[in-house]
Amino acid sequence: MAKNETLSVEERLKALYELQTILSEIDRIKIIRGELPIEVQDLEDDIVRLETRITNFKNEIEELRKKLVAEKAKIEEAQSKIARFKEQLDNVRNNREFDLLSKEIEFQTLEIELCEKHINEFGRVIETKTRDIETTEAQLEDRRHILTDKKSELDEIVSETRQDEERLREEALAIEPRIDERTLNAFKRIRKNARNGLGVVYIQRDACGGCFNRIPPQKQLEIKMHKKIIVCEYCGRIMIDPQLAGVTEENTK
Repeated sequence: MAKNETLSVEERLKALYELQTILSEIDRIKIIRGELPIEVQDLEDDIVRLETRITNFKNEIEELRKKLVAEKAKIEEAQSKIARFKEQLDNVRNNREFDLLSKEIEFQTLEIELCEKHINEFGRVIETKTRDIETTEAQLEDRRHILTDKKSELDEIVSETRQDEERLREEALAIEPRIDERTLNAFKRIRKNARNGLGVVYIQRDACGGCFNRIPPQKQLEIKMHKKIIVCEYCGRIMIDPQLAGVTEENTK
């Protein structure tokens, strides 16, 4: 027979309440840290997002600059063709050749105008994206400063509470073998679902110490007898009497 199965219900309930008390103290330490770990993670994610945005802007600008070079090359090529066609105009032999060369010159002129339009558009987009980079870099620098401060604050709090938390976790692990596996798993499940992390509560003012619903006198008597583990029919928390929790009856009234 396992050791925890030789313990009485009363002993297991005492162990559960001791465990609850220790875990509540660990929860209190986490509350002291507050939302700092989440804030730090959010800031780190935000920084990655901003860095990615800047990289994307720079890549887009690089592509636009390549397009600018290509458009300028087209203009140079069109200008070269126009110059060549104008030279050929001096040696045309008939109206048909004159018309063909004139149309080619007109077409290349339109090509130059289109390329210049593209160059202007690309230039405006580059200016906009350059301003976007400057704005995003300012946001990034701000986030980095905030992250440094938050990390420093978190490290200080963690440093102050680490030893206490480690000691409490060791104490909690030492208590767990005094509780049967089924009850321990039920307790952990209840605690996980409870808003305040309480899986074991004692009766206060004839009511459940977790949800504060009234407990019938007969049920209270059963709880005081420590013959079986009883849970609140409203919130599902394990209930014990104040005496088992080391609380005087007067303090619960």
